[in-house]
Amino acid sequence: MRVNRILLSSALVVVALVLQVSVLARLHLPGAVPDLLLLTVLGLAMVYGHVGGALVGFGAGLLADLAPPADHAAGRYALVLCVVGYLAGLARPENGRLKSATGPMVVVVAAAVGSTLLYAGVGALVGDTAARHVGLPSLLFSAALYDLLLAPFVVPGIMALARKAENDPLAETNSAANKATDISSGWLSAGTGLKIGGQRGGLGGLKTKARARTTRVGRIKGVKRL
Repeated sequence: MRVNRILLSSALVVVALVLQVSVLARLHLPGAVPDLLLLTVLGLAMVYGHVGGALVGFGAGLLADLAPPADHAAGRYALVLCVVGYLAGLARPENGRLKSATGPMVVVVAAAVGSTLLYAGVGALVGDTAARHVGLPSLLFSAALYDLLLAPFVVPGIMALARKAENDPLAETNSAANKATDISSGWLSAGTGLKIGGQRGGLGGLKTKARARTTRVGRIKGVKRL
């Protein structure tokens, strides 16, 4: 991943995790908790693609696994967000730009339901049966509802930031300079018939043409050239 991608992703993930733990987790809403971290991963994955989405998801999930008050095995949520980020990156819109809100909303609902099921499935494999006691259907419904309500305020903004960070001013400057050089070279060659550098028609061509022109003028005037 590029440096600007890593810096932006790290900053957004940290901010989302802090808000998740300090604000959203303390609302005590019925059912699941709105997953701001999941929405952040989805927004970045739909700009960076499946590889970038998987890397961002793994890093975000691992950070959530280690952040207090985590009460599950480390790596569990990292696996979930890695898979979700990879799949969301496959649904990346062309050029990372949204043409309508329908596609991203479908991705958000699918990610909310899929992440809840995958998290519960991994928990069942390691002996965590908390989802059974809370009720899996209510968790699925509340997770999809909360994330769907929160997504319009999070996902478009994150995608806009990610697209803006993809523009490299230094690369654009170098590209403009190279383009200006090419235009200048083309303009000179078109106006003078010369090629710059070691190409055909350099200084050697100038000397040869000058000698030929002088010889031709001398012959016309009847002057013998020594």
